[in-house]
Amino acid sequence: MSILLNRLSQLLTFTGQLFRNGRSLIGNRHRGGALTLHIPFSKDFLFRQLFDPVSSTYTYLLADIINKEAILIDPVIEWAERDKTIIEELGLNLKYAVNTHMHADHITGTGRLKSLLPGCRSMISHSSGAEADILLEPRDRIKFGRHYLVVIPTPGHTEGCVTYVCDEQGIAFTGDALLIRGCGRTDFQGGSPEVLYKSVHENIFTLPANYRLYPAHDYNGRTVTTVAEEKLYNPRLSKSLKEFVEIMNNLNLPYPKMIEKAVPANKVCGVFEVNKEEGKQ
Repeated sequence: MSILLNRLSQLLTFTGQLFRNGRSLIGNRHRGGALTLHIPFSKDFLFRQLFDPVSSTYTYLLADIINKEAILIDPVIEWAERDKTIIEELGLNLKYAVNTHMHADHITGTGRLKSLLPGCRSMISHSSGAEADILLEPRDRIKFGRHYLVVIPTPGHTEGCVTYVCDEQGIAFTGDALLIRGCGRTDFQGGSPEVLYKSVHENIFTLPANYRLYPAHDYNGRTVTTVAEEKLYNPRLSKSLKEFVEIMNNLNLPYPKMIEKAVPANKVCGVFEVNKEEGKQ
């Protein structure tokens, strides 16, 4: 009897500790708001994050593991052969090479990849003004296997910026519209701080708090953020519209070194292969 009572006492103590710890965790999440429950990738979803150290650009390889269809988001011309090798080693079929917008700091690898991997088709938003095999409209779906991304317009950095959202996996690819603790500049290519603020607040910050956000660039070694983190800690977009506009209008940034080569090339290289040498700084 004493053994039973002892066991019961231990169980009650453990239950009490578990309850208190649970309440503490919930309270911390409520007060801090940045720590959210992780949405795991489905077993048939491939995700690879690749990097260009020159322009600090992230390229994303996504695929359906079962039927082998794949897409690349924001490829860089100098790394097209790397991307090709990974795709072939994994036995994948590159269906689409996709851009979040018409980049000014590097030449996209879409044209080169179309030559290296026949059958690949290029994609970019219709509003970007660039050429591609497929011009995307708002709410279009980019399908690969059973998976798909939804095209969400997020202009403001440029007129043609879009964010690609995958609800099943709880992720979004924000391009330059929203960076980790930052955002893209708004002083060229039809950019507008007012438009960007509206885009992010209405189309990205309204996603579930635990959605992971993957930007086109990061310059400080970070790889991923969440909606909750950026709503709380983004030093620009957590401000009021008036404060945000003032910040963006006073950045006084130099133009990207590659802009004179990259923008003209990126207008056409969704259709044509651009000489790799043009991508070198």
